[in-house]
Amino acid sequence: MTPSEAINDLFKQKVCWLSDSGPDDDIAISSRIRFARNLSDYDFPIQAADAALCEIRDQVLDCMRHISVSEKIPVREFPMDEISVLDRKFLMERHLISREFVNPRNGAALVTSREQGTFVMINEEDHLRIQVLAPGFQLNSLWDRIDHLDDLLSESLQFAYDKRLGYLTACPTNLGTAMRASVMLHLPGLALTNQIETCVQAIGKLGLTVRGLFGEGSKNQGNFYQISNQSSLGESEQEIIRRLSAIIGQIITNEKKARSLLLASKRSFLLNHVSRAYGLLRHSYLISGSEALEALSALRLGVDMGMFQELKIHTVNELFLLVQRAHLQKYSERELDQNERDEVRASLLREKLNS
Repeated sequence: MTPSEAINDLFKQKVCWLSDSGPDDDIAISSRIRFARNLSDYDFPIQAADAALCEIRDQVLDCMRHISVSEKIPVREFPMDEISVLDRKFLMERHLISREFVNPRNGAALVTSREQGTFVMINEEDHLRIQVLAPGFQLNSLWDRIDHLDDLLSESLQFAYDKRLGYLTACPTNLGTAMRASVMLHLPGLALTNQIETCVQAIGKLGLTVRGLFGEGSKNQGNFYQISNQSSLGESEQEIIRRLSAIIGQIITNEKKARSLLLASKRSFLLNHVSRAYGLLRHSYLISGSEALEALSALRLGVDMGMFQELKIHTVNELFLLVQRAHLQKYSERELDQNERDEVRASLLREKLNS
């Protein structure tokens, strides 16, 4: 199977981290843990020669193949220089690669499990970015998974490590455990009750960072907020997860209170907000990506609060991906300009929601 064919096969598969089977999945969309690792005998990617980057890629791919066989986990490999820019953007929309990886350096590659819940970026900012994803609020179970994978990789690969500084990374903020743990939250209740800015400011004062739908450098869209630890030096992995989990739990509690407040004291406002969004999505013939995400956010809130008998949350989750640029073009099997995207997006929404 060629990389292009493998991408097309991925498109047909459901995304495990967008399922509706995780804890608190009405508010916590997904959880993620990422490790940054570098091989001790090589320069960081930004300094390494092309030949060295290719050597690193080959070593990591060989190691991942052995792990795939021993752990009985089918994986797929995607050399970044062998797939189109559109397919790279598709992988970014699936949260399998970073925004920076859309324009990769030499020797860049992605290895992902078939269900897309475990993956490794090779030669991004660091030699390895090891990541695991799951639906809902599941940081503790993700820790067990990534810790095991890290142990398996370290049996064959010598990682750069300092007794005082911990794992050595290209960016100083990743020193120490080199771990980023995050939870993607859907917070329309806090947004509609004008509490979200206060919440974001409080999160920052607690040593956490708030990002948008696509992580670092992305803006908030559709009331999605990715909450993660800001530094990884001076705390153990378990301490970071424990502190982050406590704060996420409080944010989820506050979001539930905000939704209850809307239902109790602003019922007409809430029903109008959800109904207008539903009408826009069902009856538009042109709709932009940002319009669609904002309306789907309102629709998701309505589904979560039991306002629809027929419409299911997995349909809304699926649409959050399908309305994005690269997914739209994979769906239509052709390149689309902006006007065509707006038309195809509206048609897709009408088809999915009217059925």
